[in-house]
Formats: sequence, C-alpha cells, structure tokens
Amino acid sequence: MRWFSGKVTPYVFMTAGIILVIMSIQTFFTISHTTSTQEVMSPMSDNAPMKACFVVLVRNSELDGIATTIREIESTFNSKFDYPYVFLNDEEFTSEFIETTSALTKSVTKYGKVDNQMWGYPNYINQTYAAECRSQLQQQGIPYGDSESYRHMCRFQSGFFFRHPMLDEYDYYWRIEPYVNYYCDIDYDVFKYMRNNGKKYGFTIAFREYMATVPTLWQTVMNFRKENPEVASRWPTKKDSLINFVSDNNGDSYNGCHFWTNFEIASLELWRSNDYLKLFSYLDQQGGFFYERWGDAPVHSIAASLMLRKDEFHFFNDIGYRHTAYTHCPREPEFRDKCSCDPASDMGNVKISIMKNMLRLLTLLIDYNDPINCFAEFKKALN
Repeated sequence: MRWFSGKVTPYVFMTAGIILVIMSIQTFFTISHTTSTQEVMSPMSDNAPMKACFVVLVRNSELDGIATTIREIESTFNSKFDYPYVFLNDEEFTSEFIETTSALTKSVTKYGKVDNQMWGYPNYINQTYAAECRSQLQQQGIPYGDSESYRHMCRFQSGFFFRHPMLDEYDYYWRIEPYVNYYCDIDYDVFKYMRNNGKKYGFTIAFREYMATVPTLWQTVMNFRKENPEVASRWPTKKDSLINFVSDNNGDSYNGCHFWTNFEIASLELWRSNDYLKLFSYLDQQGGFFYERWGDAPVHSIAASLMLRKDEFHFFNDIGYRHTAYTHCPREPEFRDKCSCDPASDMGNVKISIMKNMLRLLTLLIDYNDPINCFAEFKKALN
C-alpha cells in the first residue's frame, strides 16, 4: 500500500496539472469569443439597439390632436421601428386618454405626471411682477403674451423634461405634439442615424423669434459665459460652433434665429450635461421665463449653437412636417414619391397662384430670402 501510494502520487499531481492547463486554455478561448461578440454588439455598433423614445407633453383635452399625430407617426415611421411613447401632463391622464392612445400603436406607451418643481413658480419669482409683465406683452399683441401655462411649458421644456424619471432609461428622444402633420415615409431609423453619425441635434424648421419676448436672453447667456469661464472653456471655438446661426455680428447680439422645437430629434446627453444644467439654472434664476416670455426654442437653440460643434447638427430635410401655419416639405425629386405634401406650401413660400408654375429657382429664392426663414443663416453658419 505504501508502494502504491508512493508511486502513484506524482502521477496524480501531473494528471491534475494537465487538466488545469486544458481548462485554462478552454477558459481563454471562451473569454476571447465572448469579448469578440461583445465588441460586435458594443454601443457604437451600427446595429446596436437604441435607447430612444417619443416624448409628448400633452393635455387630456388635446386627445384628438395627439391621436392624429400618432396615426401619422405610426404610418410614416414607427410601425417599422417600434419605439415607445412617453406621455407627460401636469395633471393625471384620464382613462379615456390612456385607452385611446395605447390602442393606436403596438409600441409601449407610458404615462407620467409632471410635479410642482418642474411645472410651477420657483420661490424666487415675484408673481405680482410676473403678472404685470404678462399684461404688458398682451397689450403689445405678442402671442401667448398673457399666458401663464405657456410660460410653465417653456420653462419645463427648457430645463426639466429630460429630468423626468420616465426618461431616465433613454439616450435619444423625438419630441412630438398634437395637431401636427408628418407627410413623408421614413424608411430608416432616425435615432441610429443620429448616433452612428455623431449628431446631437436634429430639426426641420428654423425661423425668427418675436424679439419682444426675449429682450435680455442673449445678454444673460453672455453674462453666464463671462461668469463661468470653466464652463465656456469646454465649448467649441466660434469657428467650430454654430454661433453664426444665432448671431449676425460674431456674438455681439442675438438675431432671433432658432430651431422650432415642436419638432426635435436630439441626444438627451446634451441637456443632461453639467454645462447645460448650470446654464439653465442661471437663466432660471434671472426670471426671464416669467418676466419676459423666454421660449424653449431660443433657449435650446442658443445653448446648442454655443455648446455643440457645427457638425453635430442635422437638418432632416426628408421629413415633411407641418405645425400651425408653417410647413417643411422636401422639394428634391428623390423625395417626391415618399411625401404627400405640396412643395409650394413649404415654409416661407409666397403663395401666389400665378407663380405656382414658374421656374423652380424663383420659388427657392423666395423661400431662402424670406425674412422670417432662418435656413439661409443655418447654411451660412455651417460654412
């Protein structure tokens, strides 16, 4: 027995050693294969799943309007890509609203309420003075000049929608609204396009703001930049930014140009950044959302133009879109069989029937030179 033990022991250890080596080699190849697979499906992979959603700020009373929008979004885009909808309201959604909207799509629908911090007066706002300011703008005939709810909406869209807990899981969003139209079939994933091409902000319509609603906004942003050099130092140079879209004199003043934010496809990373959160907090403390009528469109547009590189913007020319009286309708021949809109109704187009069948060049010149249209400024700023 001692002989057996003494003779066999070395072979036992040698056999165990061989087994361990074989297991190590197998483990190595297993890890290598797993790593390779993970690299293929990394977040930057062209086909990696997107964390994106539609975000909708809407009232119960706007059910008919948002139902129309959802039908058109589903018909032109989402029936192919199945992105979820996040509905937000400053009141509880009714069962009718939830049942109707959820029945319009096979995608996930979520419903959330906006709290008082996101929708209401901060304690540093003088509400008596705010009411006086609204009255003055109303007397000037400014749209929504006397509206409290409009101001709450603009403040919410400027600084809070992306902080709602229901958006925490998402990286990109597409803002949609009631009573709008989408005219063109979209056969590619717009969110993947944004991510795969390094785009952070997408739009369809750009025009000028009522300057009486934002008399101090630009100077307030410039004051922030001066008082926060550590933040401004991280922004692109003027040459690399889109500052010339929002200013005609190298940043001395605001020209009123902005992207119309009722259509936005963008990265939530932009608004969640510490730089933007600091900027919004600074703006909010100045009271311009209530003492003037700062809109989320100029706030977003100015911030993005200063904080993003110009190559991070994208004009969604192929998405036909209408909001109120303004329409973007693609004119190029390659889009005509995908779109149901009339190019003659494009934003800024002069609707004179005698001109309707004139040279296309004349129509384009009218569009790009219309004083309210800022697309020419966008193109110039890109160059």
